[in-house]
Amino acid sequence: MPDPEYPGTPRAPASGSDSAQDKSDKRAARRTRRNLRKAAAEGYLEGICAMLRPGDLALDCGANMGVVTAQLAATGAEVIAFEPDPFAFAHLTQRFAEQANVTLVNAALGVEEGQVILNRAENFDSNPQGASVKSTIMPGGRAIARENGIEVRLADTPALIETLIAERGEIAFVKMDIEGAELDILEALDNGGQLERIRCLVAETHERKFKHLRPRFRTLRRRLEEKYPRRKVNLDWI
Repeated sequence: MPDPEYPGTPRAPASGSDSAQDKSDKRAARRTRRNLRKAAAEGYLEGICAMLRPGDLALDCGANMGVVTAQLAATGAEVIAFEPDPFAFAHLTQRFAEQANVTLVNAALGVEEGQVILNRAENFDSNPQGASVKSTIMPGGRAIARENGIEVRLADTPALIETLIAERGEIAFVKMDIEGAELDILEALDNGGQLERIRCLVAETHERKFKHLRPRFRTLRRRLEEKYPRRKVNLDWI
């Protein structure tokens, strides 16, 4: 039976009372599924990078340490990388200081302009590099310590994308991994018609972390799957 949280992957059968071995097997199965998704995403990104050319515009939304940013920039395309966490952004600034085709924006992404609290993982202080990938503006996430929150800039993503499309005609590629905030943004981009002018968009959705948002995620997935081929809008990025 497909797992509704990860379409295309099998779901382990439910049981009333799991033994230690059952739990271990389930953890191993989850790791296997995630590794398969990661390998697929890496192959997908290689294909995207082969498509990009100098003069194209790519957006890395949730750049973290810049792994994807670097791959996109190597194509010669212009890259705008967004990262809200000051720790990760300092790393990006150092890494891409001499990269003329990379623009860094220290902001969280949402559907309005302003300030917002960025919540960090419970283990951020002991492992900031590993934990910064979990930083989120969304309340209710697992293993997130709200008392560790910091105030950061919030950028109006649909308005920003609308401006870039007006200036350039289209956006070649958008990668979105923003810990739950993708839901509001993708709904707005779909309703506003901006997805039509994005050549390819991939997103990692986070319904597993935010149970209360799962019905909206399911509705969004169905709607986008009906409107766009997977090669244009792919919501199973890693």
